[in-house]
Amino acid sequence: MNVLVVGGTGFIGTELSRELTERDHEVTVLSRSPDDEGLPAGVDTYEGDVTDYDSIEEAFVGQDAVVYLVALSPLFKPDGGNAKHFDVHLGGAENVVKAMQAHDVERLVHMSALGADPRGETAYLQAKGQAEETVRDAGLDVVVFRPSVVFGDGGEFVPFTKKLAPRPAAPLPGGGKTKFQPIHVGDLVPMLAEAVEDDDRVGDTYDVGGPEVLTLKQVAELAHRADGHSFTAIPIPMAFADVGLSMLGAVGGPMGRDQARSLRIDNTVADNDVTAFGVDEGDLTTLREYLGLEERATA
Repeated sequence: MNVLVVGGTGFIGTELSRELTERDHEVTVLSRSPDDEGLPAGVDTYEGDVTDYDSIEEAFVGQDAVVYLVALSPLFKPDGGNAKHFDVHLGGAENVVKAMQAHDVERLVHMSALGADPRGETAYLQAKGQAEETVRDAGLDVVVFRPSVVFGDGGEFVPFTKKLAPRPAAPLPGGGKTKFQPIHVGDLVPMLAEAVEDDDRVGDTYDVGGPEVLTLKQVAELAHRADGHSFTAIPIPMAFADVGLSMLGAVGGPMGRDQARSLRIDNTVADNDVTAFGVDEGDLTTLREYLGLEERATA
């Protein structure tokens, strides 16, 4: 198949391009700043911005499937404010759908997020939810993924945590009790690739997470321990965190009110749909293993 990976130079897109190439697909990566470095041999690149339809349309010519990975981080305040989430997540999805329809491309694997809701608690979740509605209503063969936070080389989750919670001690909203279910990029991409290939998955939505639930405090402790340091969380009430982070955002800090609000929302799955791909949670990579703090048990 000819597969277009939109947003394919990010750490998920790079790994997915490698997976698809190993499965003998012809892969093209669409990005605002495409770079061959890190991409497997034979992957084509196309420069375009999903918020500018005319810049991306020709990339869809001759494609059999599209994977939409473009996303702004829910962890940092985007340049341009929260409206940027709607420009990129919703507007980008609308332009991708339009280009697919113009060139008769039917299969779309769409990366959404846990908690995506058109009326969600943050602009990020609202934009992601509205984008889901857009792709579902487009008459395409759509598969939607809603992962918890994804970690791996090039990912931002661990670096963000260390920035939010610098050693040796730092205040954490609510004591760092917000829960995550991190999934390793190497565990996620085979599922995305299978969704590209398998007609039986059309119309499905998959909520996926890793093998363990960790609090923000635990993630911070693990991240610093991997660097040989200890960390102590200083609990502060969520209300104080909202005010503090909002004030920092107002003067150019990396987070704002919306990002503070996101720290109130657990990021875990009720039922882990990795099992739909024949995967056992116990076989998934833990954050501890990735950080070199634990060796995988062997049978």
